[in-house]
Amino acid sequence: MVVPSAASREMAPESLPLGIIPTVDMSAPSGRGELARRLVRACAERGFFKAVNHGVPARAAARLDAAASAFFARPAQAKQAAGPPDPLGYGSRNIGANGDVGELEYLILHADPAAVARKARVIDAEDPSRFSIAVNEYVDAVRRLACRVLDLLGEGLGLRDPTSFSRLISAVDSDSLLRINHYPTSAAALRGPGDRSCTAEDAKSCNSNGGAKGTIGFGEHTDPQILSVLRANDVDGLQVLLPDGRGGGGDEWVQVPADPAAFFINVGDLLQALTNGRLVSIRHRVMASTSRPRLSTIYFAAPPLHARISALPETVSAGTPRRYRPFTWAKYKKAMYAHRLSHNRLDLFHASGDDDAADDEHS
Repeated sequence: MVVPSAASREMAPESLPLGIIPTVDMSAPSGRGELARRLVRACAERGFFKAVNHGVPARAAARLDAAASAFFARPAQAKQAAGPPDPLGYGSRNIGANGDVGELEYLILHADPAAVARKARVIDAEDPSRFSIAVNEYVDAVRRLACRVLDLLGEGLGLRDPTSFSRLISAVDSDSLLRINHYPTSAAALRGPGDRSCTAEDAKSCNSNGGAKGTIGFGEHTDPQILSVLRANDVDGLQVLLPDGRGGGGDEWVQVPADPAAFFINVGDLLQALTNGRLVSIRHRVMASTSRPRLSTIYFAAPPLHARISALPETVSAGTPRRYRPFTWAKYKKAMYAHRLSHNRLDLFHASGDDDAADDEHS
């Protein structure tokens, strides 16, 4: 079942009503302490929130949208020169190497300026610096927003070092990515002769996943990194899986109303592990529109590959023992690439008994 979101609103001090997608005013009208508490509540109860008054310049978003739209408007052969995704680069329909498909085309870029410059040579051969400048300006702005959110979460959680999260994504060798998704109006435009929207194996997830009506643009998943910062045009499609409001203990898909002036921020798997499950990595998906194209850009804030991911001491106690054994981001990425999109990857790293010390040595 898919339900419309209850009016997205600024959060009250109490717990969020079911079906509500929280809106957080990043200008902190009630003070920094209250902002930190609201962010923790949103990320603990929903794993997802809408950020307004976020400080990202509108011109940075507009410039990147223009550059992305120009690329996706190019002939298929020209776009394919920027692929295939390995995992970086241009891709169409295929998501990963394990059989997942979607009704979209996309660009995946490493957030490092040097890597962007290399890819820009084939993305915008006429003026590579034009594309690089647009991407780098945008990445710098959303990285600052991500760091601010993470520092506020650290404060709200009472961490001894509130910058514990942001330092991971600010490292010189951070593995952060930028993904630009384009969902065309006509899904058929991305398919070859005889191609189908879903195989028999995928029918459950493509046609009846959560009572979906329409075409799955990007299937159900959680994001593996620390934090995701998404902005899209004014076309609906994003849905998040939230507890239902009927008291049955189930979940339901909630439509997220589009707002190109806002950012939608969600907790990733690594942040759930770092907080010992206090903050939750939310499952989400995108439905393809049959009337208007959707363009979305997601900054995936990630640590260096060698970073050790382990629940911070403040989140572990006798009453809340360690839920996940320590691992590196490289090890988690390997597990991610080995499974389908919808797989709950954190389940592979659940702690069991007293094996933490042994895992600590081999992570």
